[in-house]
Amino acid sequence: MDKNIGEQLNKAYEAYRQACMDRDHAVKELQLKTENYTQQIREQQEKIELQNSIIAKLKSQLAALNANR
Repeated sequence: MDKNIGEQLNKAYEAYRQACMDRDHAVKELQLKTENYTQQIREQQEKIELQNSIIAKLKSQLAALNANR
């Protein structure tokens, strides 16, 4: 009977250990994806700012041309 309980405890511990490893792996993967998405968002925001700057310059040039007419 003691041997059976020991085996059950070993199996339960191994299952717990595997679950912890799976959880840790999932947490690391989520952190990596979050960092990647954050970087992509930052890059997209920079592109938007650049495009907005270009649009503002073009609008001012257009306004100047229209004023000269």
